[in-house]
Amino acid sequence: MTIDLRQAIKQQAQQMGLSLVGITTCETLPHAEVFETWIGLGRHGEMTYLDTPRSRACRAHPDLLLPECRSVLVLGLRYPAPARLHADARGDRIPRGKIAAYAWGEDYHDALPRRLRKLVDFIEEQVGHPVPNRWYTDTGPILERELAQRAGLGWIGKNTCLINPAGGSYYLLAEILLGMELEPDQPFTADRCGGCSRCITACPTSCILPDRTLDARRCIAYLTIELKGSIPVELRPLMDGWVFGCDVCQQVCPWNRFATAESKSESNISLSSPYPDLLEELLMSASEFTHRFRHSPIRRTKRRGYLRNLAVALGNLGSPEAAAPLAQALLEDPEPLVRSHAAWALGRIGGGPARQALVKAICDEADLQVKTAVQSALENR
Repeated sequence: MTIDLRQAIKQQAQQMGLSLVGITTCETLPHAEVFETWIGLGRHGEMTYLDTPRSRACRAHPDLLLPECRSVLVLGLRYPAPARLHADARGDRIPRGKIAAYAWGEDYHDALPRRLRKLVDFIEEQVGHPVPNRWYTDTGPILERELAQRAGLGWIGKNTCLINPAGGSYYLLAEILLGMELEPDQPFTADRCGGCSRCITACPTSCILPDRTLDARRCIAYLTIELKGSIPVELRPLMDGWVFGCDVCQQVCPWNRFATAESKSESNISLSSPYPDLLEELLMSASEFTHRFRHSPIRRTKRRGYLRNLAVALGNLGSPEAAAPLAQALLEDPEPLVRSHAAWALGRIGGGPARQALVKAICDEADLQVKTAVQSALENR
């Protein structure tokens, strides 16, 4: 294909707000063995979909996803970067949680595919015939950061994020596998993390490992999103006020020092407050949760997972005014997962109202796991 087509594709992608655009091949990915080792050590936690024969094979061999594949477009969509270390800009005294910046707007699983489809349409218009294709945005068995590095978009940092030297790491990645030849970009071979280890030091749960992988079982993003059951008790105090994802390892990265709070490529319409009112949202009904987060990534946690996270955040913040809504959640919420974490939070907060609710629950609670959590909260006060 001519350089004109290659440049036309890149220009079209950038006009669509995809500020990172690179091209690479479908050749075997040499670092797939790192993924294999990571899986073998069980560091993927309960994400069992990663540990299937197809998943493991396709991550090493992208052409298994599209046998006709000859080129891969790797794309990055900028999302708003938090301007500072999640200080509460509102200045009020309401107990507030923290949400990872990528989840402030529309769910990228909905927003990005629309752009990818349009870009494929553009390519087919340019060549005058259909082109075999498949696209992904965190939805398929593909090592997207390694492809992005091979496409020249940046390097994989010590925090496991792709870091672009000009824009930092606040990007959502997507890939389009194409059944056509395009001249590939030169890989990004430099490692510009150097001797810096700020992300490793700053990680609240020490989940970032020296080999540029992380132990998902300790990662706050995993604990608040992917983990569907109870959060390990020993990790809860380390989670601070995070209720969906975590930005700490990106916030401390020097390569993000020029990242701005605004995004030029994405709508600035906020669907989720970066600092949700924990007291208000803890008492959301199922219908309220569905309505509020129907277009947000937060819907992935389901109501019970999100309220579980809110309870942990309230326990960590220790606000006395949280005792009443936590007591209501403990005594009335239909989900045992929510009740058990509310019990833990009440044990952390302490005081007369908290103890009163726990004593009542120990008498009324029928679920064994919740009852155990209540007993533990009473003993640890």
